[in-house]
Amino acid sequence: MGVKPDKISYSAAISACEKGGQWQLALSLLSTMPEIRVMPDEISYNAAISACEKSARWQLALSILSTMPYVRVMPNETSHSAAISACEKGGEWQLALGLLKIMHKMSLFQNQISHNAAISACEKAGQWQMALGLLSTITGVRFTPDQISINAAISACEKGGQWQLALSLLHVMPQMMLLPNKISFTAAISACEKGGQWQLALSLLHIMSHMRVMPNAISYSAAISSCEKGGQWQLALSLLHIMSHMRVMPNEISYNAAISACSKGGHWQMALSLLSTMPDVRLMQDEISYNAVMCVCVKAGQWQLALNLLNTMFDMGVMPDDISCNTAISACEKTGRWQLALSLLRCMPDMRVMPDDISCNAAISAFEKGGQWQLALCLLSAMPDMRVMPDEVSCNAAISAFEKGGQWQRALSLLSAMPGMRLMPTQISCSAAISACEKGGQRHMALSLLSTMPDNCAQLLKDSFHPRQPGKNNEVNKQRSIIAAIY
Repeated sequence: MGVKPDKISYSAAISACEKGGQWQLALSLLSTMPEIRVMPDEISYNAAISACEKSARWQLALSILSTMPYVRVMPNETSHSAAISACEKGGEWQLALGLLKIMHKMSLFQNQISHNAAISACEKAGQWQMALGLLSTITGVRFTPDQISINAAISACEKGGQWQLALSLLHVMPQMMLLPNKISFTAAISACEKGGQWQLALSLLHIMSHMRVMPNAISYSAAISSCEKGGQWQLALSLLHIMSHMRVMPNEISYNAAISACSKGGHWQMALSLLSTMPDVRLMQDEISYNAVMCVCVKAGQWQLALNLLNTMFDMGVMPDDISCNTAISACEKTGRWQLALSLLRCMPDMRVMPDDISCNAAISAFEKGGQWQLALCLLSAMPDMRVMPDEVSCNAAISAFEKGGQWQRALSLLSAMPGMRLMPTQISCSAAISACEKGGQRHMALSLLSTMPDNCAQLLKDSFHPRQPGKNNEVNKQRSIIAAIY
């Protein structure tokens, strides 16, 4: 005859499931206990809540917590702390703070775990004020902040862009008999990086080594990013070299930041060299890596190289994003390869990238340079259906395309339609329209437009300007009808 499992056996089994990350099995055991007339106690429930917490199942953790009073098992400090930790992992900072308040109302002892979990929940949500508020109340609840508390608060300040506060917290740690660790320094360096304080970021990196706290890849990457934002591409490359010397393996973030630094500095050869080196150090190139190099190539006039990089992305299984496509279309525009620009624009939805104003404007400019006024007009008319509103750049490029194609009527029509699209004609618009009229033998129309140039064409078109504020759908229809009238 077998031995009937008792409460202790079930609690032990649920605890074992909790430690093994088997939350489903833990809940199954908990639900089975009443069926065999073994009533769960707070140990069983707490273990089940902890199992849900470790798997970030915050809804289930709260559900179990709320069920406990109905079965005459009162939640204790451990129950609430585990539930707060579950909310922290699930990014539910409001619920974490709510549970902390409930603990206070129930006169339950708020321990280090519950407070740290609540601060971490605020940190993940970027609620730095709340995190600092909780940190200030810790001293009044019979314990002092520890490394976890301060590190979470520094990270919260980092996410909130409060680099001064992050540094202040780092500074006071020794006064509280707490030694800053890698997490403390790395969070502070990241805060300086976000605040554009590259000198301070490098200073903290130096202080880490001085205090015998070995920087890791995240620390170096944040420092390299700070140099990138500060336009210090030489220092960014130096840090990347130092990482290898210090036997700290760079990661994709380190390389991407260094590539971006070279890109911003206009050093396309160096950016390209870093990109090609990544596979040698077993790092995967991603769209961020390629985009930075493509952008600097376009700026440096290396348009063919930018297009080659787009092909390499496909070969390497890296899916281009909107920046990749827009940069490639801009390269096509610079080289007059309007056919490729059109092909890229058409392929963007297949790559799950929707064309935006940058894509369309670059393509229209490519059509203009290629003498394809019909395509320029077709794309301009299609933009409202694509939920992309034409702007001054779109219209200027289209008017220039009409001018080159001898379409003075369309050039003049689009120029006259711009105020109705709530776009004010510019010097470029008017000049292209005047040139179109002159080429079309419409000297009187050109002179009429020329007389309005000092007023930036506003007087010529003021009667067609309607400063109403239509709804979004009406705006799309209005743009569509205005452009359609140009055909």
